[in-house]
Amino acid sequence: MYKACIFDLDGTLADSLESLAYCTNLALKEVGLEPNPVYMYKKFAGDGAKVMIQRSLAAAGDTEFKLFERAKAVHKKMYEKFSMYKVKAFDGIDELLKRLKSDGVFIAVLTNKPHNRAIDVVTSLFGENCFDVILGQSDEFERKPSPEGALIIAKKLGVRVSECVYIGDTNTDMRTGKSAGMFTVGVTWGFRDRQELIDNNADCIVDMPLEILELF
Repeated sequence: MYKACIFDLDGTLADSLESLAYCTNLALKEVGLEPNPVYMYKKFAGDGAKVMIQRSLAAAGDTEFKLFERAKAVHKKMYEKFSMYKVKAFDGIDELLKRLKSDGVFIAVLTNKPHNRAIDVVTSLFGENCFDVILGQSDEFERKPSPEGALIIAKKLGVRVSECVYIGDTNTDMRTGKSAGMFTVGVTWGFRDRQELIDNNADCIVDMPLEILELF
């Protein structure tokens, strides 16, 4: 029996594509490069801010990342200011979380977004007391797809990994959940397509949030 759901944030709980693109494109502009189309950030995001900036720089012409440090510094400032720019919860997520909590299921967030920004986004969208654990990226553990963060959450919740469902929208998420020994659920409303989830061995793929309830 599953006792906990661990959710990815961007592309799974939060429709944050506009925010990620806006802040990164501001950084590109500051270092003299043209912005990338918003849709490209569906591929750029998912592996942390550093990787997203590198991917955006390469797409904009800086394939040797000569402007990386400058862009990274600007991006940090912009994201502190605009982390909630046009961010909203995906349709059905609020109801899903409400139903899980009412059924006594633990709910947690694991994201490669910096921890403080993760707290800001989650509490802005869902309130301060919605999730049992929120874990964003820090120097204390390796970022996804390392299973370390997922294992930390399971320990905090006092559940076995076999009792956890890991839910996300990218290959990084599927690899994270698999490496942690958890049941993985791929969602199709996020940043990547169904084939990526299939190719990375998702145990289950859902098209709407409330389908997740069938696991319980």
